[in-house]
Amino acid sequence: VAAAWREPRASAAALVGALAAVAGLGGVARPVLDPAWTVLAHLLLALPLLAAVRVPALPAAVRRGSARAGAAVAALAALTAAAAAATALVARLRVLGEVWAATTPDREPYGPGAAVVLILLIAAGAARWTARALSRPEPTVVAVVLAWAGLFTAPVLLGFPVTAVFAAQLAVAGAAGVLALRSPERGVRIAAAVCASVGAANVSLGALDGRTATFVVWGLLGAGCAAGAAYGPAPKAVRSGAAVCAVGYATGVLVAACAVSDLAVAWWALPVLVVPALAAALGPRLGEVRLPVEITAAVAGVLALGLSAGRAGTLALVLALAGVVCAGAAVRPERRVLGWAAGALLAAATWVRLAEAGVSAPEAYTLPVTVPALVMGLLRRRRDPQASSWTAYGPGLAATLLPSLLAAWGDPGWTRPLLLGAAALVVTLLGARRRLQAPLLLGGAVLAAVAVHELAPYVVQVAGALPRWVPPALAGLLLLAVGATYERRLRDARRLRAAIGRLR
Repeated sequence: VAAAWREPRASAAALVGALAAVAGLGGVARPVLDPAWTVLAHLLLALPLLAAVRVPALPAAVRRGSARAGAAVAALAALTAAAAAATALVARLRVLGEVWAATTPDREPYGPGAAVVLILLIAAGAARWTARALSRPEPTVVAVVLAWAGLFTAPVLLGFPVTAVFAAQLAVAGAAGVLALRSPERGVRIAAAVCASVGAANVSLGALDGRTATFVVWGLLGAGCAAGAAYGPAPKAVRSGAAVCAVGYATGVLVAACAVSDLAVAWWALPVLVVPALAAALGPRLGEVRLPVEITAAVAGVLALGLSAGRAGTLALVLALAGVVCAGAAVRPERRVLGWAAGALLAAATWVRLAEAGVSAPEAYTLPVTVPALVMGLLRRRRDPQASSWTAYGPGLAATLLPSLLAAWGDPGWTRPLLLGAAALVVTLLGARRRLQAPLLLGGAVLAAVAVHELAPYVVQVAGALPRWVPPALAGLLLLAVGATYERRLRDARRLRAAIGRLR
């Protein structure tokens, strides 16, 4: 330190000297104190070094070196205490193995809890003081994280009763959330939001230790997140995160309520569907957080489908109700795309019910899709006569014609090919009459495929009965005829392509 006092460029000497002083004075306490309290003693010795940056009487090299030494000691002390605090947080994962078992948490692995709490809080205060002394925002972010860690883990490290632990941790998580909503500094806002999220997740995990704690803690956190999402002056990103958490907690409370009841797991899906139904009903009233709320509600809907998957009848009911919810949301112009989801869900509900009844005919599954699709296509063509027939009618016709064609090719009977051929003929004639390309080509292709399938056995029989030289001779005659009239056939093909291209 004396060398740094004499030479302004020797700030490293002041750094080494200050560290040596902390190590020497702190070493006196090592034999008589526990390790955690020894770390606290070193931290207290480092605080005057941090304050040296505000002492004008000291040379600049001494001020810089001493401040850096104090910051290094404080950082090491904070990391040591943060490791113990992280142990207390991670220990809550054991609750997952004993959900609703009402166990008593064990404090032994955490060591002297008071020293850890004091280290974190003192280090937070030092970081905040440094931020104000240097007029820099970074130490403030560190101060927020350390203060949250100390206050959040203090009830556990100090061995408070379970109720007091939950109350204190809810208060700390709520304070972090308020800071995230109201802080004008971006870094502090992000740090506070992360701390609030981690704290809420940790206390929610701990609440699984008892049924009453689950409902109380999750309910309070959900209400707090909903209030945060409704706080208009807060940034959109923070409000959106709060809205997502609110929907998640609402879903969790409903699932927990179902778990308390005697309902079968498959029937839990019906209460869970209330979440997407409410999101669809509120709609524009949600304002800026509408999209994240709807996405989270859609995830809750997927959870409902997963819960009901074990029973076909319940799954069909849940699919139908989800389709109704999507159809209700699709009434609004900005959510028209949900109409496709509604149609898919309702069709899936029908398919599940048919499969449960043992129906194997593909037309029973495809016709409920084809008829509404064709009706929608007809309405669109009336509104927009220039719309392509492939867009309006193509999906609906293909949904039934193609699966039925595959089934007809493997069906030894005559009923399905006859009905399919008749339907394809009607579609082809309608396409030709209305000058629509999609019905004409789809119907004609299916009709030709059915005719080939039905006539193939007879063609094979006739070919087998003729002499072997007849098929090659006929093929040769065909080639000669085509070659002789090649130019005319080419013009016919071009006219046909142009005629088809003019169809809508």
